[in-house]
Amino acid sequence: MGTIKLMHAKLHQVRVTEANVNYIGSITIDQNLIEQVGILPLEEVEIVNLSNGKRFSTYVFPGKRGSGEVCPNGGAALLCSRGDILIIYAYEMRERAEVLKNGHQAKVLVADENNNCQQFFEQSLIPNSEHQEVEFHSVETITRISGHNKFEHFYSYFI
Repeated sequence: MGTIKLMHAKLHQVRVTEANVNYIGSITIDQNLIEQVGILPLEEVEIVNLSNGKRFSTYVFPGKRGSGEVCPNGGAALLCSRGDILIIYAYEMRERAEVLKNGHQAKVLVADENNNCQQFFEQSLIPNSEHQEVEFHSVETITRISGHNKFEHFYSYFI
């Protein structure tokens, strides 16, 4: 069946805190943020700048924990300005047959204006081997001052 590329991690609506053209490549991201979604240091990421429509890819460098830092470096710094809103995706290659058999899970963090976790999603492809399909399942946790609420959304996607 072949290999497919699936998102495994996403940082949504993070804000650029600094852009450093004098650093040698990469994007520096608060280590807490990358750990929450499972992005590794040096992992390649695709970035969409929602403020200007530009897209680019680079690799991740871990920033200071709890700092909220999101700092494109080197050439990537020329594509962003402080305050720009970004979506940062990480992908992994998977065998299509393995996904149909075992499923797949992605973690999504939606940031607030200070790059703290506002919402957290776990999105799964759940196998249904009987029909050669997967079901898309999204569990969203919204963090609020008063506590945690969980909402479940179910979608079916047939392969």
